[in-house]
Amino acid sequence: VPHLITALTGPINELEQRILESMPAIERWFRLEWMEHTPPFYTSVDVRNAGFKLAPVDTNLFPGGFNNLTEEMLPLAVQAAMAAIEKICPEARNLLLIPEPGAQDASYQANLRRLVQIFTQAGLNVRLGALDESMTSPMALPSDADGPTLTLEPLKRAPRRLGLKDFDPCTILVNSSLAGGTPKVLEKLHEQYLLPPLHAGRTQRHKSRHFRSYEEVAKKFAKLLGMDPWLINPMYGQCGEVDFTQPQGLDCVQSQVDALLAKVRRKYKEYGINEKPFVVVKADSGGRGQGLLTIRDAKDLPDIARRCAEDLATHDGSAPSEVIVQEGVPTHERVNGAVAEPVVMMIDRYVVGGYYRVHADRGIDEDLGAPGNRTVPLAFAESHHLPRPGEKPGASAPNRFYMYGVIGRLAMLAASYELEATDPDAEVYD
Repeated sequence: VPHLITALTGPINELEQRILESMPAIERWFRLEWMEHTPPFYTSVDVRNAGFKLAPVDTNLFPGGFNNLTEEMLPLAVQAAMAAIEKICPEARNLLLIPEPGAQDASYQANLRRLVQIFTQAGLNVRLGALDESMTSPMALPSDADGPTLTLEPLKRAPRRLGLKDFDPCTILVNSSLAGGTPKVLEKLHEQYLLPPLHAGRTQRHKSRHFRSYEEVAKKFAKLLGMDPWLINPMYGQCGEVDFTQPQGLDCVQSQVDALLAKVRRKYKEYGINEKPFVVVKADSGGRGQGLLTIRDAKDLPDIARRCAEDLATHDGSAPSEVIVQEGVPTHERVNGAVAEPVVMMIDRYVVGGYYRVHADRGIDEDLGAPGNRTVPLAFAESHHLPRPGEKPGASAPNRFYMYGVIGRLAMLAASYELEATDPDAEVYD
């Protein structure tokens, strides 16, 4: 059991108490929302607990990390997978899983093995198809002592269907963020379910669109609980024309940084928070979900941008031309003394577990997804899925994790709003 230390300060404890007291209303509210909106097939959400606010900072619709779920969490994941598949294709027999291209990383392969295990136990035949067009014969991935050998096979495309040799799937589950763009082989499939949809790909999504949806969700939720939405919502701004190589190319970013820092200072003053605010500049689309630049004063931006030019590259090696400027949420959690942040894992509309991302060499205001990070499964000595009403706020790990699950589900609901708004096939009514 990892030794977890959380900053147990006033506002978060009050928020925890309010969420626990409102649990029936919250669960009913989510139920009604899911009657109107379709959850993404699977989602992971990076959550930051600042002690004075609790907010999502990144929402991944092609999550890895399922290998970080403990054995105790697996039954929940299998049940959620069953529910998700039944909704989409009740008669499904075969599932084609498409992994990240060139994923030789041992931890990612452990994630694939765990996904195969979950969906096999949910009653499906699962096989892996490679997005690599040069692959002509099956290739065995390195195995470990814990699981079976996985085989990656070349995809076979028919005019309207995608499969493998002697394998015709009802459902195709993509576990690649499609950072290199949309592969032609996945387009125009009319008789199969492709999950998530292509417009969920990393190059298609805009973080500003997602956080606009999240702001809408957070306001609705805050109204339900009678609270300030800022306690669960990171404020943001967006710049559409940015050139990091020219001083004037940073004008928009500089003004957004200035305006956002002023808003955050006002909130800190309102809540008596004695910390220096910061903002994080990220690529608005493409790129990694993590922050590119951390800024505490707008006048420092040109110098920081120049020094960090090599970090400003997206997947294709160029600096982003569109960025989101997001309120920085420090993390005041530690696992075995190292700075940590929780990651909430969901399948369909269900929280199936989570883990901590930990980085011993990073500070509370830095990106913990940087090289050198490690993961620690959420493995409390007691059940962490069912909250315990009546316990003193801040004293119960299950209660704290229930609160993380609520924030994770709010971000997942925002992703649902976002995908509906950006669906290229959606019918438009006058």
